[in-house]
Amino acid sequence: MDASTEEQGAPVDLTSCDREPIHVLGTVQPFGFLLAVSSDWILVRASANAQEWLGRPAEDLLGLPLDAIVDREAIHLLRGHLQTLRGPDAVDRVFGVRLVPDKPVFDIALHVSGGAIIIEAEPSAPEHLSAGNLVRNMVSRLQQTAEFEPLCREAARQMRALTGFDRVMVYRFAPDGSGEVIAEAVRSGLDRYLGLHYPASDIPKQARALYERNWLRIIADIDAPAIPVIPPHDPAGEPLDLSLSTLRTVSSIHLEYLRNMGVAASLSVSILRDGRLWGLFACHHTEPRHISLERRTAAELFGQMFSWILESREREVLAAQEALARETHNRLMSAMASGGAGLEGLADFADELSGIVACDGLGLWVNGEVTLQGMTPTREEFTGLVRFLNRTAASRVYATDEIGRFHEPGRDFNERAAGMLAVPVSRTPRDFLVFFRKEVARTVTWAGNPEKPASLGPNGVRLTPRKSFEAWREVVHGRSLPWTDAEARTAEALRVTLLEVILRLSDSAERERKEAQERQELLIAELLTVEAAAYLGAKADRVVLDGVDVLLEPQAFTTMALVVHELMTNSAKYGALSDSGGRVDVRWERDGFDSLVVHWTETGGPAVKAPTRRGFGSTIIERSVPYELKGEAEVRYALTGLAARLSIPAAFVRAAPPRAVRAAKPEGVQPVSFGGTALVVEDNMIIALEAEEVLSALGADAVDMAASVREALRLIDASPPDRALLDVNLGAETSVAVARRLAELGIPFAFATGYGESFQVPPDLGDVPVIKKPYGADSLRQAFGRSPRR
Repeated sequence: MDASTEEQGAPVDLTSCDREPIHVLGTVQPFGFLLAVSSDWILVRASANAQEWLGRPAEDLLGLPLDAIVDREAIHLLRGHLQTLRGPDAVDRVFGVRLVPDKPVFDIALHVSGGAIIIEAEPSAPEHLSAGNLVRNMVSRLQQTAEFEPLCREAARQMRALTGFDRVMVYRFAPDGSGEVIAEAVRSGLDRYLGLHYPASDIPKQARALYERNWLRIIADIDAPAIPVIPPHDPAGEPLDLSLSTLRTVSSIHLEYLRNMGVAASLSVSILRDGRLWGLFACHHTEPRHISLERRTAAELFGQMFSWILESREREVLAAQEALARETHNRLMSAMASGGAGLEGLADFADELSGIVACDGLGLWVNGEVTLQGMTPTREEFTGLVRFLNRTAASRVYATDEIGRFHEPGRDFNERAAGMLAVPVSRTPRDFLVFFRKEVARTVTWAGNPEKPASLGPNGVRLTPRKSFEAWREVVHGRSLPWTDAEARTAEALRVTLLEVILRLSDSAERERKEAQERQELLIAELLTVEAAAYLGAKADRVVLDGVDVLLEPQAFTTMALVVHELMTNSAKYGALSDSGGRVDVRWERDGFDSLVVHWTETGGPAVKAPTRRGFGSTIIERSVPYELKGEAEVRYALTGLAARLSIPAAFVRAAPPRAVRAAKPEGVQPVSFGGTALVVEDNMIIALEAEEVLSALGADAVDMAASVREALRLIDASPPDRALLDVNLGAETSVAVARRLAELGIPFAFATGYGESFQVPPDLGDVPVIKKPYGADSLRQAFGRSPRR
């Protein structure tokens, strides 16, 4: 981080690197070159070294259409690959492309940045590497390794064999951003880094954010010159965002950091869990090293497969832990309900409560009364802690492994209670159940002193990376073992069910029954509205509820709470709620057998595909109701959105005075429906599947696909479609013959082409819409929206 990123005289500390704009440095590495084109394929930026491969200065290329610089067949190929990009961070790769006649072929990485299409090319180094088969064999070896540590060691060993780097480390991040080397494969004669810890500032948070977006990162030579991208700013004064670039250079402070470690080249492959950065394969080499894009792609694929194996293994362990906790939890709730114990009697179940979440002590605050068991703060200290908890959200558990960090008096009792998991068990007044964990003092071995001094360098005051990476030990105090996500979910389920049980036990008078019913209805909605608010905030009205009023028995309520949590989480990450225009409709009713039937329908989100493996969330959704309640659960992965149907047996359902929950309908939504059958004529299978998904989302009842003129004509004769989308170029033939047949039948159609403006519709076909690749729903609406139905 140079002084230019800070105001002169401003303090420089360990957070300074977090503010460095590493994604807009404006330079690339010299092992390839970069071209940026506008949406109409005009060259708007180029790296200064483009002349080395294209034969013309970069300044002379700016403002020219790309087909004046690059072969038209190459452009057609790139347009087709752009069509397959899915999501804002999608990157595609094309191998062995001849951009200019009589010049070498290139391997190309392709993505979109802002309004520009980024084309990064590097000389092709064909290795005849079957990435899929190679990685399949590597993964089969991993799957034969059962335990966690051997799994990571084997993964590091295989990544080193694949990449040829001197050192490959599996580096795991802690919640605070620091990291630890948990596995290593290293060339003989080099120091070992296994077990060493690194502070969060070594990999700043904006770098960690980029690792979540971009699986792969190479620095081929730390001493190579940085090649500027011309011009550095667009007409609006904005730099080019190179977040997803494979050629992007790195900051000078990171290069200095690598030099201090004796590293001349590096490769990083992300390890993700649930879409979040879990760790890295960190590869180091003592000499400059560049490996082909094809081999880097295989390394990326291996990293993805390792991530999925790791996630699957961790979920199996968590599922077993949660099942045990849920069994204890259900026994406790049944005992409380049958014994008629309210909150005041909760202290009688302290032993059972301690078995739900692993802890060293337990604290209860009910109507101002204190109950403590095991290793806990004193009564006075606990009273102060409750006042602190009163400032937290009443409808969420609160977890920390370092109480003293957020509540200063907590430092006085951290030996007894360093961490807590606090469960609010009422709204007014605030009552709490708090699980405590004692301090676990541990020795952390750092790779050098983690404190980086600010010193005066050639560029002024700047943060200087450590020059020594020898083991530096520190004893960490004041922290407990961390609370896992599974334990937090268990505590949340306990909170919801405790509220349910207590409210039901208070149903002793008519007025109290009415109040209990109203509050119960709020709790049922809290399976829904509170979960939605957690992900959507003010936009929680995208979850639309409608149904009859019912009350659920405690066991059913607990099960449904878990199921709804998983449905909402899945929708927010991958389904309708992950998209700004999506929504979820939840409707419930009593059927002829008095069972409660809940319908969950998602629309307006991204296209849905059935999962290829069954994770823990899917298991909860599909098996909890049948297993726990002997009910029914059905999940359908329709392209237009996930749909679920849950049936709760009548034994677990009680009627309540009827009152409409909510039946809001979003205003101004006029979905475009194309109806009927659509025909897609396209010889690229991936693009054809993309078109099928878009047309289905627009309302097509069925989509037929053909890759040749003969097949298209056969389908038309067998069952004429309602509309058609025709790729102009079908390899050795064109789709004009298909177009003429459709015109004879009066069937509306549009051409799709990767040749841009150069394609001319034959005059005898009249005014036919032409869609340029890559296209999406908006393009199809414009092409077909005004076309009359036959």
